[in-house]
Amino acid sequence: MSSSPTPFWRPDIHADRRPALLARGRIKTALRRWFEADDFVEVEAAILQLSPGNETHLHGFGTTLIDNAAEPHPYYLHTSPEFAAKKLLAAGEARIFDFARVFRNRERTALHHPEFTMLEWYRAGEDYDVLMRDCAALMAEAVRAAGTTTLRWRDAEADPFAEPERLTLHDAFARHAGIDLLATVSPAGVTDRAALAAQAVAAGIRLADDDSWSDIFSRILSERIEPHLGRGRATILCEYPISEAALARPKPGDPRVAERFELYACGVELANAFGELTDPEEQRRRFEADMDEKERIYGERYPVDNDFLEALSLMPAASGIALGFDRLVMLCVGARRIEDVLWTPVAEPGRGSA
Repeated sequence: MSSSPTPFWRPDIHADRRPALLARGRIKTALRRWFEADDFVEVEAAILQLSPGNETHLHGFGTTLIDNAAEPHPYYLHTSPEFAAKKLLAAGEARIFDFARVFRNRERTALHHPEFTMLEWYRAGEDYDVLMRDCAALMAEAVRAAGTTTLRWRDAEADPFAEPERLTLHDAFARHAGIDLLATVSPAGVTDRAALAAQAVAAGIRLADDDSWSDIFSRILSERIEPHLGRGRATILCEYPISEAALARPKPGDPRVAERFELYACGVELANAFGELTDPEEQRRRFEADMDEKERIYGERYPVDNDFLEALSLMPAASGIALGFDRLVMLCVGARRIEDVLWTPVAEPGRGSA
């Protein structure tokens, strides 16, 4: 398949891309049938939202809604259907899924695109361990629909029919970086920047003077951990430090870590799951802390969706997950870039405009 960003509408390029695009459609149909067979309801979250999300490094697209009185109001294209989906859980839905078109700014790489499809699903009253089984089942369904037997990206392969490896962040940091991660997190979940920095430097990780604990954590994860994940079989990386799980509840018995896992295959992050936090006051505190950090780093902050926080007080205990559908298709068909599996990729800036 072509990895060229030149016009997708050229017949020769389209002919090269078309088999992967047709596989994309078969995979979507197969996954939709899987959810429907398990009594899920497909929903469609509104794209225009009051807030694009309140995570530090998440960047939304802003727009303006003009009301009937010609008054302007700031709105955003959603970065995830999460807030809307949780409002539906509060309303009484129990099992829902959404193939949502979502938008994220400052993201364009082989694995990132400004507009992409996120498959999100939620289970009210069910533990987040169930989502791990969902992931295994959906990977197998996807490759069957694609007519392949292996997940591939660049030089890595994974068997979608093998039981995924389950690995905690603490064990992953010890195994691949020689770092005792939880020694830098207090029983109350407070992180120790100096302690993590000292271990990182000893492990040969280059740091900047203004790196926070979270910055150091992310650098170690991306440089030393992620390349080893999902090789041979998928990896479920779980029990994230509570500071790195803004919308997840603490793990019972260990408040240092959260009920959060990420699914990896071929070194590629495919999905992010939570045992959902339903405490509106704690959620507000986390949002405000993340927006303070965003303002420090990027000089901007996003509004908090108060309607969402109000809905949390009615939301039942639930688990939820977001899966990068385009990435899953990529791995099923062996594509090297996300554009290879998008019917109409977003034009590069300046291209096609006079």
